[in-house]
Amino acid sequence: MTTSTSQQELFRFLEDRFACAQACTECARACALRASLVDPEGTEEQELLRRKGIMCAEVCDATCRVLSEESHLDEAGIRVQLEWCRSVCLECAQVLDRHAGAEDAAKACRECAQACTDFMATLL
Repeated sequence: MTTSTSQQELFRFLEDRFACAQACTECARACALRASLVDPEGTEEQELLRRKGIMCAEVCDATCRVLSEESHLDEAGIRVQLEWCRSVCLECAQVLDRHAGAEDAAKACRECAQACTDFMATLL
């Protein structure tokens, strides 16, 4: 492996890491907004949407912090965080799919899940 190749791999790794952090930020924002629009005294389904939205926002925010800051997590710890985020985002997207007007938030969740999947592939 040449120095140029290793630099290209490093740049690609950092770009993928940034893209994942950015997707997590967008998802956290969309889910927090959607959760804030739900009536806290609403139906069980609305309560589920509110809880999933809040949880997704918190997990995405934590994942973004892990990816953005100089983390003391090793590769295995980062992988666990990414898998948790991916899983929570997909669950949240499924709940959002059942609600009119939540399409953008569901899309942000799926994009975040995909970005986590893509970044995990670089950790091999």
